[in-house]
This record gives sequence, structure tokens and C-alpha cells, in this order.
Amino acid sequence: MRILVSGGAGFIGSHLCQRLLDEGYQVICVDNLSTGSIENIKPFFVNKNFIFINYDVNYPLKELPKIDAIFHLASPASPNEESCISYHRLALETISVNTIGTLELLKLAKKNKAKFLFASSSEVYGDPTVHPQKETYFGNVNPIGPRAVYDEAKRLGETLVSHFWRKEGVNGRIARIFNTYGPRLRIEDKRMIVNFIVAALTNKPITIYGEGEQTRSLCYIDDLIEGLLRFMFYPKTENQVINLGSDEEHPVLFYAQKIKKLTSSKSKIVFSQKLSEGDPVRRRPDISKAKKILKWKPTTTLDEGLKKVIAYYKKVLKI
Repeated sequence: MRILVSGGAGFIGSHLCQRLLDEGYQVICVDNLSTGSIENIKPFFVNKNFIFINYDVNYPLKELPKIDAIFHLASPASPNEESCISYHRLALETISVNTIGTLELLKLAKKNKAKFLFASSSEVYGDPTVHPQKETYFGNVNPIGPRAVYDEAKRLGETLVSHFWRKEGVNGRIARIFNTYGPRLRIEDKRMIVNFIVAALTNKPITIYGEGEQTRSLCYIDDLIEGLLRFMFYPKTENQVINLGSDEEHPVLFYAQKIKKLTSSKSKIVFSQKLSEGDPVRRRPDISKAKKILKWKPTTTLDEGLKKVIAYYKKVLKI
């Protein structure tokens, strides 16, 4: 079976490519490297089942062999305005890859009669007024806010996918991915967990925005990949929208304290009054649908996952 992964050189995409190759699939990784890294996929180049195409999926992919399934993961995803690869800095690219890029890949799926999975986001729920968030919740999103370039692009991407499964006969599905962490997250991405770990390992201040009472639920990357594979390949998953993430919820301050303890760091935890506009106060998925349809739930404990990520960044930082 031949699988196309858009955004395959990114954090989630590279882990997905690795798992697919381990299971014997032929993988075509398509990425323009705007936020992905060639280092993430270098180890795969020796595998005869792996093909890398440096390309922008906003344009039609031509002269490809028969494709059996498409995972559409391509998109900037960092919400941190200080990051050079955030969706704030790459606003138009973010809008286009989730809309025009989604449309082009849906056309490709239709042509090949391929299964299609769109990697949507918990950000489609915005700053939720319902907790935890079920797939039936329509969200609380500001369409002209600074985060809308990502939030609304993902929402329109979902609209396109649902149109193609209703009117064009595409075997499609939408995964709403919640906060995920693991090795290969770029330091310059400035994600919360990476920021905390890098600061702790270098004994620099661990900065928390606000008072640290806002909550997050974090899913380890291996668990997410398992969920994506089940969603794509399990029977009776077509035309479904499913949350994928951890339902273990903690305040941001808890994560900072946990990382400081696991790293035996001398870092001080400091608080900044600067808060990102529209940053959700609470975020936790209801994963009862994933449990029922996919027989899936995260199995990596927070301590296990954090220890793996800490070990990874020790190597990166040469500590």
C-alpha cells in the first residue's frame, strides 16, 4: 500500500512516516520545508520504500504512482508569535495550505479513490465555552482575531473535507488533534513543553505567561500516531470527526514544576503578565468517540513521555 504524507518532514509527519515505514508501507513524503526539517527524515532516505518530494501542496501533484491513502498534515502550527515559523509569521501560507492545499489533495484522493485524513486541530474549538470539548461542539472562534489565520483555516479545511465526502464520494475523515509533545519539536517553535525543558536543562528561568492556572492536556507523540493510523485504516471510520489527545488535564504551572523536578533543575519559575490574545483558558478533549470507534486512548504516562523528551533535548543541547 502506498501512502502520501503531506507535511511529512514536520514533527507529527516525520513520526508518522517512521511508523508507516516500520510497518512496511511505501511512503511518499511531500513537504516544502517551510516549517519541517530535512533532519527529521534523513534516516529514511536509505529505505527503498521512502520517497521525498520537496513541493508545495497548494499546487497539483503530477506524475505520481497510484496512491492508496493521504494523510494531510502540512501546515505551520506554532501559535507563539515570537517564533519565526509560527502561523502568525506565516499567516497567508497557513491559510492557503489548509484551504487550497486541502482542496488539491482532496482532488488527488478522488482521482486515486484513496482514503483521506485531514489533520485538523483543537483550535477549531477556539476558546471553548463547553468543557471538555466533544466533536459535536461548534466552537467559540473569533474570525478576525490574530489566531484566526490558523483556527478558521482549519475550520474551512474541515468544510472542504466534509463536502468531498458528501458530494464527491471521497472516503474522508477529520482528526481534531489536541496538544501533542515528543522528540523533534523544534526549539525555535517555542512550544510550552520545549520552552520549559530547555530552560530547566540550562538552569535558566522557566517563564509562565499569566499565573499558570490555564490548563492543557498533553498527548505523547507515539500515542497520537497510533490514533491516526487506527483512524485511517480501521473499518467504519469514513466520514467521521474524532478528537485525538489526552484527557489528563493539568494547569500550566503543574507542568513547569514537574519538568523542574524531573530535570533536577535549579531554574526559577517566573511569571509574565503577557498573555497571547485568544489563548484558551481551558483545553481538554472528550475522547469517548475515539475509545468507542478506534478502541484508542493514550497509554504513555506523563512522566514516561517527559523523560523521553528530556533525554532527547539533552542530546540536542549536548548536555
